[in-house]
Amino acid sequence: MRIILFTGKGGVGKTTCAAATAVKAAEEGSRTLVISTDPAHSLSDALDVKLGPEPLFIRENLYAQELDIYYSMRKYWGNLSKMLQQIFAWQGMNKMLAEELAALPGMEEASAFLWIDKYYSEKEYDTLIIDSAPTGETLTLLTLPQVTKWWTSKLFPFPKFTARAFGTFVHATTGMPLDESYRELDQLFTKLEKLHTIFSDPNTTSVRVVVNPERMVIREAKRVYTYLLLYGYSVDSVIVNRVLPDLPAKSFFSPYLAHQKEYLEDIEASFYPLPVWQVPHAGEEVFGLEAMQRIGQTLYGERNPGEVLFSEKPFVIEENGSGGYKLRMKLPFFEKNDFQIRLSGDELIITLGNKRRNLVLPKFLGHYRIKEYNYEQPDLCIFFLKNEEKS
Repeated sequence: MRIILFTGKGGVGKTTCAAATAVKAAEEGSRTLVISTDPAHSLSDALDVKLGPEPLFIRENLYAQELDIYYSMRKYWGNLSKMLQQIFAWQGMNKMLAEELAALPGMEEASAFLWIDKYYSEKEYDTLIIDSAPTGETLTLLTLPQVTKWWTSKLFPFPKFTARAFGTFVHATTGMPLDESYRELDQLFTKLEKLHTIFSDPNTTSVRVVVNPERMVIREAKRVYTYLLLYGYSVDSVIVNRVLPDLPAKSFFSPYLAHQKEYLEDIEASFYPLPVWQVPHAGEEVFGLEAMQRIGQTLYGERNPGEVLFSEKPFVIEENGSGGYKLRMKLPFFEKNDFQIRLSGDELIITLGNKRRNLVLPKFLGHYRIKEYNYEQPDLCIFFLKNEEKS
């Protein structure tokens, strides 16, 4: 399966680009599902079709779906939800509030991954297009497998069978379905770990960043691109949406067009060597399959939208002379003082702004220490020496 995820600042048109890509992929003969993980769904509006929590047939090779957290909870973790509702009810909450609070933070993102795992395992579709939430929520979605793995390893360091035995005991004594809840959590963590591998494979998964030629949007796109690289995800293109055409001199839009030209040049230079595609402003509202078909053709032309448009390794470890090693990671658009780097066991912990990645190093680097690191746009380089060696 080919997985393509669209992200961008709210309002840039990522839903339109995702829907247009799905329509184009279906026309190319790929059995395609476009799925919205954004709580503020607009995929129905883009396709001009009412969608639900299960895939809906749209036309030949094309299906669409909008996630519903409560539907997903009932489908994937009914016992966990029931246990949480019981706990809240015992604390005196009414049934409606208890059900609302049972939707814990992160469940929306986790349910999205469970659907993706289902489709990836069943191979029912050739291409999965993900219309994600705005950039902040997208990063929450994509970092969930790594964060969950770290969190559970710290919180539940005891063997799985111990957790199951404890859950069985609680179920027998209190009636709360804790054993089944542990089973559901265990399945969730296993699937999240598998999906992290899938999403980190550039031959399977690509992220496409949608921007408008506007200053604030470009700045956010640069940040999200860097964070995606930090977590090891492959970005294969940047799509500049709603580009205004040249207009007669001294028109109302002349100042905007002057800035637009500068911003387009900045996007091309800043994201190089990523391919940058432009979608002209339609001059009207765009919705419905015919409009998506036109945009898909404008965006991709004769290219197959399912192709990997660009690929690069998120980081490289190479020898650095005198028995040392260098880890080189592409992380553009930041300054050296923005990074905090330290070793903890076999984990390299990189903090960048308000994001942190725990990168598990190859076992042979367990006998090495960090000598130093430096940052020269766009590369962060970390140098390792053996513990017994002097710097």
